[in-house]
Amino acid sequence: MHQLLAKAIAAGARDVHLKVGQPPGARVRGSLVYFRLDRIRPQDTEAAARHIIRDPAVRDDLDHVSEYDTSYAAPGIGRFRVNIYRQRGTLAIVMRAIPFEIPSLEDLRAPPACKELAERDRGLVLVVGAAGNGKSTTLAAMISHMNHNMSRHIVTIEDPIEYLHGDDRCSVSQRELNLDTASFADALRASLRQDPDVIQVGEIRDSETMEIALKAAETGHLVLSTLHTPDVSRTVNRVVALSGGDPGEVRERLGDALQGVVAQRLLPRADGQGMVLAAEVLVATGIVRESIKRPAGNPSLKDLMEGGDMYGMQTFEMAVKGMLRENLVDKETARSAIGF
Repeated sequence: MHQLLAKAIAAGARDVHLKVGQPPGARVRGSLVYFRLDRIRPQDTEAAARHIIRDPAVRDDLDHVSEYDTSYAAPGIGRFRVNIYRQRGTLAIVMRAIPFEIPSLEDLRAPPACKELAERDRGLVLVVGAAGNGKSTTLAAMISHMNHNMSRHIVTIEDPIEYLHGDDRCSVSQRELNLDTASFADALRASLRQDPDVIQVGEIRDSETMEIALKAAETGHLVLSTLHTPDVSRTVNRVVALSGGDPGEVRERLGDALQGVVAQRLLPRADGQGMVLAAEVLVATGIVRESIKRPAGNPSLKDLMEGGDMYGMQTFEMAVKGMLRENLVDKETARSAIGF
């Protein structure tokens, strides 16, 4: 398995796929390609799962594993975020490569607002987008920026831990689901007693976690998290729906607590050398807060982003058109992304 992972990393693969009935595969520059190797057998993925899984209780009861998330370190090769799942009665594995070095916000071509949001003292910052669009990497880069430039206690709650943060100017405590804590909600609740300045929640999945995250943001902590929503407007609606309380009250709380939303999409580069980040950005100015609290009678969030470039705001359309001017994406990719 390590030989396979080493070859995949050398080829620039982002993900490695192990599925019964086909050769090992890898996603390279957005396309899934296959190694010229024998087809994988059920005993192969089972052996790999037993090697990867650290929890003895899970490892010894593989017959009852339907899906399982963990991380794996291959010495001298790299770290991987791993999902083990069952399909057609057999185990399959997808391993996403995580660089040892945490990329900077500049390396990611993240919008300048990301750095400004990372430097806020309190409130809620959401990085959103579909799976596989780099949300965890952007959060890691924001945490790394704090770590190298500020003096804070940062608590991260992840499923699983992806990037490892060595303490620099900050003290960074990293907690992993099913290893260090039972759930996001439990860890988030406990983190409030751990003297944090910053809390990173890997993902807000339920109303309980959303409620605690809002409370933490309201009580003077900077809370960073992700949602699987495609854009800014639907993120606000998702938060309101997920909170489960009175929508008007939730909008009031969100309008006060929110610092910003970064919605991400990774697009193929025009030169074929990987992917490039396109981001929609909302920064919580006074009028943005009012529009969240009382959408009727106020400008839409899209209108505010279109006119808020002085605050670092932009829509997807603005971002993609800028990338097109810089020849980072081609016209076909831009047309597909924003429909012009």
